[in-house]
Amino acid sequence: MVKKQDAIYAAPLEEIIDFRFDERVVDVFPDMIQRSVPGYGTLISTIGVLAARYAQADSHCYDLGCSLGAVTLSMRHHIKQTGCDIIAVDNSKAMIERGEQLLQSDTSSVPVMMQCADIQNVDINNASVVVLNFTLQFIPLADRLALIERIYKGLLPGGILILSEKIAFADSLHNDFHIDVHHDFKRANGYSDLEISQKRSALENVLIPETLSEHKKRLQGAGFDFIDTWYQCFNFVSMVAVK
Repeated sequence: MVKKQDAIYAAPLEEIIDFRFDERVVDVFPDMIQRSVPGYGTLISTIGVLAARYAQADSHCYDLGCSLGAVTLSMRHHIKQTGCDIIAVDNSKAMIERGEQLLQSDTSSVPVMMQCADIQNVDINNASVVVLNFTLQFIPLADRLALIERIYKGLLPGGILILSEKIAFADSLHNDFHIDVHHDFKRANGYSDLEISQKRSALENVLIPETLSEHKKRLQGAGFDFIDTWYQCFNFVSMVAVK
């Protein structure tokens, strides 16, 4: 499948509506995410390595907010435990439909079920691996603890939650630095100042970042014993929490 270039915000828009994972975004998503998230390829491949380490036989591995299924495919090619399957969930019908097409051309035999649903309503059980890859940041703040608590309850002992997020910083000096260098990263990848500004406006009420300490406090409150940050580049981090 040919990767289309993201030009959604390239021209001036009369009205900037809240960002949605609709057909326009689906068509350019691989290009958009690669040019917007530093180290995205490393994140995806390493999540597969982590999943392989923590996957338990005869258990479920969840990719919550799976978009086109990049994490799902990475887990699928790394997991060797017998009896494992992957449940990939996203509330965007367009994402799921395109993800299922990509899945058809994949060669791995690990069973995958792609489901169009709100991850807040999905039953999580007998899980050894749960991934939230830049997903929690789109959940309303008031609902985040309940979701993390449900994930914790659904994980088997020794199970892992992999949580990737764009984060904020408590002081303006650090916050401004990371925002500025991230914008430089996007410029280096061909985005114009107009594109950066318009997309930031579109995401302002949709993607709500939190500090690293807020994330860790929530994970601790849900019951996780081991919590660590395994990846960070600018204001993008990925954490692990083990039950």
